Amino acid sequence: MSVLAANCPSCAAPIEFKAGSTIVLVCPFCRSAVARTDRNLEDLGKVAEIAESESPLKIGLKGTYKGNRFELTGRAQNRHELGGVWDEWYATFSNGWVGWLAEAQGKFYLTFYQPLPASASVPAFETLRIGQTISEIPNQSFVVTEKGTATAIAADGEIPYKLTPNERSDYADLSGAGVAFATIDYSMNPPWTFVGQEVSLADIGLSDARPAQREARKVAVGKMGCPNCGGSLELNAPDRAERVTCPFCNSLLDVNQGNLKFLRALAKIENPFVLKIGSEGTFANDAKFKIIGAVVRSVSIEGETYFWHEYLLYNPNIGFRWLVHSDNHWNFVEPINAADVDASIGILRSPTGMPPTVRYKGKKYRIFQDAPARVEHVHGEFYWRVEQGETVRAIDYIAPPLMLSQEITNSEVNWSSGTYMTNREIERAFNLSDLPKPFSVAPNQPAPDGFYIKYGLLMLGALLVVAALMIPLSGFSSTPLNQQIVLPPTASATTAQTIFSPPFELRGNRNVRITAYAPINNSFADLDVDLINEQNNEIESVSVPIEYYQGSDSDGAWTEGAQTQDATLSSLPAGKYTLRVEGTWQNFQEPLPVTVKVEQNINRGVNFCLAFGVLALLPMFGLIRKFMFESKRWSESMFSSSSS
Repeated sequence: MSVLAANCPSCAAPIEFKAGSTIVLVCPFCRSAVARTDRNLEDLGKVAEIAESESPLKIGLKGTYKGNRFELTGRAQNRHELGGVWDEWYATFSNGWVGWLAEAQGKFYLTFYQPLPASASVPAFETLRIGQTISEIPNQSFVVTEKGTATAIAADGEIPYKLTPNERSDYADLSGAGVAFATIDYSMNPPWTFVGQEVSLADIGLSDARPAQREARKVAVGKMGCPNCGGSLELNAPDRAERVTCPFCNSLLDVNQGNLKFLRALAKIENPFVLKIGSEGTFANDAKFKIIGAVVRSVSIEGETYFWHEYLLYNPNIGFRWLVHSDNHWNFVEPINAADVDASIGILRSPTGMPPTVRYKGKKYRIFQDAPARVEHVHGEFYWRVEQGETVRAIDYIAPPLMLSQEITNSEVNWSSGTYMTNREIERAFNLSDLPKPFSVAPNQPAPDGFYIKYGLLMLGALLVVAALMIPLSGFSSTPLNQQIVLPPTASATTAQTIFSPPFELRGNRNVRITAYAPINNSFADLDVDLINEQNNEIESVSVPIEYYQGSDSDGAWTEGAQTQDATLSSLPAGKYTLRVEGTWQNFQEPLPVTVKVEQNINRGVNFCLAFGVLALLPMFGLIRKFMFESKRWSESMFSSSSS
């Protein structure tokens, strides 16, 4: 690597431009920004010292990306117009690449300058809209997630552009599918685009890097007093805090690199929060977070105001997360990539103009709420300039136990994913007990676990299997007797005639069905049938009444009754039986031919139907329970009529 040695034009100290792409070098002796031109060196003015943080990165650190080695040779620090500071590290690659490694809120983004095709140009900053799709960048579609104005507040080392202290520049951040990321720098004309991706320290060969210890600064901040009441304050994230509330006088204070400024006194209200600032909780993957701030937010729907609490969680190695507490239900909330949310499903729109469903990681989410969310009360410290009364548009989509939330302002759109947590899980995380019990149904609360549905269906399935196996195991039906007999005429309709059948064999442990057919028409016949066991003369009797009528009227032809009837007996002992038929009939002057049939092992299905009906009560109960649960859930939604 070629080195250009020179003297600082401000203090004459020796300086070295190590990288050929370096435009500006910050003099380590006098903090002047020295620009390299084609003729000489130019003093651009003094730059502030970098506000040190717990960042694991530092100038001189070496890593690899896609097999190419790089070194961090410079650092620029910018302030967001709404508060907050982020770092941009200048990465010089051994193969000649020049990359920017942005660090913000515990995340890292590595980007490289990518010129646009000659025929393409990005939209002007003034016309750029949050959520707009940018398709001018080759090979990738991006979504605008933030637009704003950055102020260059500090720098160190070598910078590959002409950095001017306190210069303001417009920018737009874009998100692409997966981990794709891009930035449009509007300080150039035409604007420059930087394209890359979100990376982890392991992705860039810096997995061993650890957060720097800044104990001295933490102590200094801890000893600072509230400018309103003098109470001692200590910040949990002093390098990132923008707002803090005094626990003694309830003042809202602005944090400017450790300097506190009184903004306003907040209305004193009884502490509404269940969890305390400073509490530490352990969540998934044994990640430990500390509660550093809490807010009360609200939405107003149809004249009714609903409140909930949000706790800001912080871990220096991971960044910020949220724990949302509403109606004593809990959600652990993490930021997600806006470009990974597919909001283009279908052409329909909800009454508020938003898509009724979105898709994320293959799962479909349904819209639940869309309303302005207002900050009612703040407590603790925050990484942005939170204001009591500030409002964002908040849209919630649910796929229990998950919830996707979109928050939209004029300059930014953020998506987050919430996971429902039970009281027991929160108690374990914070080593607590007896948290207030939830009431109502939370938007993404999982429905009842379906025990009754699951096991009811399993038992019904087992019943079907048993029924199918019982048919071959118990044998098929048989017909021991099928005979026509003739009852001769009688003296009157009340005088009975009796006929006996030939003997026949019946098997044991099988039911018996007796069927009788008589060709009667507009008349009746009463048949009493006896089964006589010839071994012990025991008798089983059944009655088989037959009646059949037909005719026509103004409504057309009609019939009533049937010429065939049957009766069933439970199993009888095996042996030889005789059938005795005794009958009376309406047309007693005429003989009555009767066909009698005896069948065994008839599958009537009565027991099966009874068992099926009883077992079906379990899944029916489960379905009714789930239906009532979902009805209660959607009764709380703005979109209950369209989503039920």
